[in-house]
Amino acid sequence: MHLFYTPDIAPLHPQYFLSEEESKHAIRVLRLEAGDEVQLIDGRGGFYNAVIHDAHPKRTILNITSVTPEFNKRNHYLQIAVAPTKNIERLEWFLEKATEIGIDEISLIITQRSERKEAKVDRLSKIITAAIKQSLKAYHPVLNDAVKLNQLLTQPFDGQKFIAHCEPGEKFDLRKEISLQGRYLILIGPEGDFSPAEIELALENGFKPITLGEARLRTETAALEACFEVNFLNRL
Repeated sequence: MHLFYTPDIAPLHPQYFLSEEESKHAIRVLRLEAGDEVQLIDGRGGFYNAVIHDAHPKRTILNITSVTPEFNKRNHYLQIAVAPTKNIERLEWFLEKATEIGIDEISLIITQRSERKEAKVDRLSKIITAAIKQSLKAYHPVLNDAVKLNQLLTQPFDGQKFIAHCEPGEKFDLRKEISLQGRYLILIGPEGDFSPAEIELALENGFKPITLGEARLRTETAALEACFEVNFLNRL
């Protein structure tokens, strides 16, 4: 299967022109020819079957043969807000794996103890795009620019809100707290954890404190654990 990400495709159009970059990849690298079948995803749930009409290395023309809307749509919505890691490759790893497992939105947050204050969203988005193609997903997760934690805490969110932290105090088991087929926002802090003041502010804004187990996890591991648990529970 040869899969291309085509976010500008229109569902009702009978033809589609691949971009110059994708055309070059299709014809020069993959050696595709007229008559070969390919698949397209638009990042909004559309999965397209198509046949190459004109195998041009700069402007390949495809005939759309069928469209499947809401392809493999999941029964819940998951947003994870995570502090970018000092080693950016660890954040890239999380984005790749979370996309493969299933996630709808990622927000990058800057906290008092953050080791990294910024991240190149364009590069990170390419990691996500490669992951949806690899895992045959028709929905492209949203990646938001980095914002300060207090900005995110006050944004409206219609769903359950959780904060995972390691500070002492009452914490709940995520597996027992989520309402299935719902909407979830989960906060994951930096390596040094959220500060007590940040935790208190989150609680004041409706976030419930949770634990992800007894082990002390790295930032990207904790974020992926939360992603896995939410997806696994919603499959039961």
